[in-house]
Amino acid sequence: MQRSLEQRMAIKFCVKLEKSAAETIPMLKKVFGVDCLSDRQIFRWHKAFAEGRENVNDENRAGRPSTSSSDDNVKRVRDLLNTDSASS
Repeated sequence: MQRSLEQRMAIKFCVKLEKSAAETIPMLKKVFGVDCLSDRQIFRWHKAFAEGRENVNDENRAGRPSTSSSDDNVKRVRDLLNTDSASS
């Protein structure tokens, strides 16, 4: 994760130096070696920064959060399980 963040910063720097994506790729591969982002990802980030994006962090992903528990949710699940086992 940290390496990809460093690479995004490097891509942003290259964009500010007016380097093309094709010029940026070999530089990143030389510096980051096997840990380098794919060409496709470099092109994607290069385009985003060229279009004015400033933030190097990933966007929040849509969908269910990895953890979602609250006292209310726990009570509902317990009630549901108790109801389910009583009717079996």
